[in-house]
Formats: sequence, structure tokens, C-alpha cells
Amino acid sequence: MKPFRYVEPATLAEASALLLQHAGQASLLAGGTDLLVEIKEQLRSPEIVINIKNLPELRGLEFDPVQGLFIGAMATARSIELSPLVQQHYPGLAQAARELGSIQVRNRATIVGNVCRASPSADSLPPLLADAARIHLHGAAGPRELALGEFFTGPGRTALQPGEIVTGIQLPAPQAGSGKSYIKHGRRKAMELATVGVAVSLQLRQGVLSEIAIVLGAVAPTAVHAPRAEALLRGRGITPALLAEAGAMAMQECTPISNVRASADYRRDMVGVLVQRALVQALAHAGHTLPVTPPANQNMQEGS
Repeated sequence: MKPFRYVEPATLAEASALLLQHAGQASLLAGGTDLLVEIKEQLRSPEIVINIKNLPELRGLEFDPVQGLFIGAMATARSIELSPLVQQHYPGLAQAARELGSIQVRNRATIVGNVCRASPSADSLPPLLADAARIHLHGAAGPRELALGEFFTGPGRTALQPGEIVTGIQLPAPQAGSGKSYIKHGRRKAMELATVGVAVSLQLRQGVLSEIAIVLGAVAPTAVHAPRAEALLRGRGITPALLAEAGAMAMQECTPISNVRASADYRRDMVGVLVQRALVQALAHAGHTLPVTPPANQNMQEGS
């Protein structure tokens, strides 16, 4: 392991200044579940490691019925997974946190860290994007915020400027008739990267979908919306045939690749299956139960 300097700044401004001063040679330590492994395996060799764990501005997991949910940069995946308020109002996000690594990892890993990795298969991204999350940042020019979809510029790449630190993520408050879900598909039930991930956030008014977001993970360079499937559903009454049509349309909107976990064709087929299932789950969360005829390929196995 290459030696590095270790510092614990007392303020957010000090941390940002250090990050700017050592641009390209500094790494932030929050959960550390990726950073420490990568340093040990010499995948990353920072000259300085800046511990931000004790900065008060980065703590907290707060829900307000008007303002919504604020996830501080130091909020762990485990705290999201176990929060009764998150489970009640943002079940898709709670499920995504539950799917992240092992329980040991979730007790240390932060949701913001998972976001900043900008992996196409990151579990937290689809439900956060589906819920129209905004990301809060602090840098030399002061605070700013972005829609989360504007934060990602490619696989592993973000819009962070030199010296900027993510301070938290804000999700809008759920409205009456809202429903949310997240489904992850992989070859294993735990400790697995997503082969496909699908998040749905919707609002149901008098049996009609007034708002709908469908976000797909691990099937494009970043997690992406399925805008044509969303447009198909918006303003429509719910029927099994309509959900099947939305799943088929979402299949056409993704651009998966083939790798060791699955072929592109398999991923595309699973998008059609999982979009339907995620819609049914989100509708159930909104209080609307609708039996759906299982698609013919729902029992597909990896590699088939």
C-alpha cells in the first residue's frame, strides 16, 4: 500500500479547501467500503485521504411531510433500510438499500457514496431518480444543487467540480395516491451487482395515472428513464394489457451490453418483465391491487 497523508478537517469549508488544494490527488473518506479496498489493492493511490465522517453538516436523515426526505452525506444504507418513515413513504429506496452489499457493508456504506460512484448498476440510483431527487453540493463558490439526473455524465463520472463535496440528497414529499417500488434482478439473492434494476414512482388519482416515472438500471451507461413507456401510461386507466405494453416499450428504450453477468438480449427481455412487476408493486403501494397475467418469459433463466 502506498503511504498517504490522513487529515480530519473540522469544518466543511476546510474539507472543501483541502480537496481543491490537492485536486486529483485527494480522496474523501466517508463509509470507506470502496475506498479502503481500492487503496489496498492499489487501484487508487491518493496522496491525501480526507476524513469527513465527523462533519456535522453531513449528518442526518430527516423526513418532513411538506419538505420530504433529506439524506445527509453520512447516512448509511442500513439507516435507510431500517427507517420506518423511509419504509412507509419511499419503499423503493428502502428496498434498494436492503439490496446493497452485505449487512456489514450497509452498516458503513453511505447512500451518497453509492450515488457518487455513478455506477450504471448502483442500486440507489433508480429509486432516487424515479422520485425526482436533487443533490446538494458545497464547494469553493458555496452551495449549489442539481437535479440528480444532471449529476451523472457517464459511467463513473459526475458533474462534481474541483473541491466540491456532496452534502446530501433531497427527495420531494410523497403525495396522496403515490406508489413506489424497486426490483433488482441478479444471479444471486445477496452480495450481487444488479443485472437489471427497475424503479417506479407513480401517483394515482381516481384510477388514472396522473404522474409516472420508470427508471432502469444496469441497461445503459447511466440509470435512465423510459420516457416513451412513461408517456404511454400517463393519464391512462390501469389495465393488465396497458402494463404489458409499457413493459414492451421500455425494452425498446434501453441499451444494455453483454458481459459476464448477462447478455444484452437477456437484460432487454428482463426489462419487459420487471417493469410490469414494478408497476404492480407500486400500484399496490398506492392502494390499487391489479392482478396481472404473467408474461410468457417471466421464468427465463440466466443464459437462456
